[in-house]
Amino acid sequence: MKISINKLAKILDGEIIGNEKVTLYNLSKIEDAIEGDITFLSNPKYIHWLYKTKASVVIVDRGIDYKAKDTPNLLVVENAYSSFNKLLNLISKKKLEFTGIHKLSSVDKSTVVGKDVSIGKFTTIDSRCKIGNNVFIMDNVSIKSNVTIGDNCVIHSGVRIYEDSIIENECIIHSNSVIGSDGFGYAPDGNGIYIKTPQIGNVHIKSNVEIGSNCSIDRATLGSTFIDEGVKIDNLVQVAHNVKIGKNTVIAGQAGIAGSTVIGKNCQIGGQVGFVGHLKVGDNVRINGQAGVFSNIPDDSIIKGTPAIDERNFNRSYVLFKNFEKVIKDLNFKKGK
Repeated sequence: MKISINKLAKILDGEIIGNEKVTLYNLSKIEDAIEGDITFLSNPKYIHWLYKTKASVVIVDRGIDYKAKDTPNLLVVENAYSSFNKLLNLISKKKLEFTGIHKLSSVDKSTVVGKDVSIGKFTTIDSRCKIGNNVFIMDNVSIKSNVTIGDNCVIHSGVRIYEDSIIENECIIHSNSVIGSDGFGYAPDGNGIYIKTPQIGNVHIKSNVEIGSNCSIDRATLGSTFIDEGVKIDNLVQVAHNVKIGKNTVIAGQAGIAGSTVIGKNCQIGGQVGFVGHLKVGDNVRINGQAGVFSNIPDDSIIKGTPAIDERNFNRSYVLFKNFEKVIKDLNFKKGK
């Protein structure tokens, strides 16, 4: 990367304080930066680094309190964190270089491939698929029949996408995730033997969704397992058959969502949270890590613990639980035991 501070200021709509002829080459953390680096500062807690950093330019919030004469060159913006994030996105997109369709890939003749699509070596795309424009499909990807992938998607190495899956625009799926595997459905016969229930639905992923590595998103028994726009899923997450996840919900690593659970929009779900099946979780719900969710959750709740309860109730109860042994000893002492 090579960029002038003036061009950077135009991209981020920022005001330069200092040398306007600086050339920049790299992004770095403020404590590790060297000459030629760009970094940012948005948390006043770390303002001491503004006077120690070796960076050539620091992106800062407009309202931050600093002494200009003691700082490196500054680029003043409305929101330093958002501006730095925008810069990271611009750079990461440039790393995706168009390579075309590799001769060691296999694309069925009935599949429709859009413009400027890159397909890596040892990737296979089966019949009747539709691949949008400007899609990057890396090495060793398997895409089964009748899959639709929209524009500007990135499918990383080792991803497996089963038949009939729908992935809309601007989605990212990281390595070794599986989209559309069979849901965990079995019916016991009269002898206690479990007979597989065929899973004949699909997975439908809306636009601007990102799915981390090693995730499993199961196809529906009937209908669709549905992930709405803007959802972000961390690594090692299990989404079972017929689950529905609302817009802009974020789910941290190792969470598991059992079948037919419906999660609302704008929820925040911590790591290792587990849901039993057939629940309804409202909008704007926050669930602390390692919670076990066994019942429906209303809108705007903050819950914690196993079984998960209101966070404030949990915290009050936990204080009592920590002191439970002492309370019993005190009670026994008063009874003369």
